[in-house]
Amino acid sequence: MRIGIIGAGNIGGNLTRAFTRAGHEVRVANSRGPETLADLAAETGATAVVAAEAAPGADLVVVTVPQRSVPGLAGVLDAAADGTVVVDTGNYYPRERDGRIDAIEDGTPETVWVAQHLDPAGRLRWVKAFNGIQAEHLLSAGRPSGDPQRRGLPVAADDTSAKAVVIGLLDAIGFDGVDAGALADSWRQQPGTPVYGAELDADGITRALEAAPRERPEGFRG
Repeated sequence: MRIGIIGAGNIGGNLTRAFTRAGHEVRVANSRGPETLADLAAETGATAVVAAEAAPGADLVVVTVPQRSVPGLAGVLDAAADGTVVVDTGNYYPRERDGRIDAIEDGTPETVWVAQHLDPAGRLRWVKAFNGIQAEHLLSAGRPSGDPQRRGLPVAADDTSAKAVVIGLLDAIGFDGVDAGALADSWRQQPGTPVYGAELDADGITRALEAAPRERPEGFRG
């Protein structure tokens, strides 16, 4: 696959490593310019680009930036083809990092809010994934299919084929993707829920999703 990654922090950097190891073609961008990604590009064979060049021609785009940075990326996906799969890995941390975002506080799931800002016309197929795993585990915790210690990770999306694409990517890097429902249900995997950060197999992830309380935990309110 041709994958664009917007954001090269801990998650973005390790997804670049994981996807290139799995044989995918990756273009990666950050907010500081391609020259700052020279080491990552040399290590992985990925191509460092400016953010506007990550989405054109990509089969899948990963947006992995702080919530507070999302409005500043308006237009970055405009050149993506209609129907491109876009994975949001982000989390809302109002106290530690992002400040209060009223729409999320009022119940809009985080990825729905991101999509509203970056895809206002609704042309793209959005997926919530990779948001509740430690970055280093993307490289160290993968296991072969059938391994009893293989971990599950939740995947939420409205489009079932987009969900299947991401579940396939997870399988390739050593994880079982677990259907977490529609984007409207993706609050079940946000910070402070039972599944967030959980190191469980697929059945355990399913149970953790079912146990999520609808109210945002106090520690994750602005």
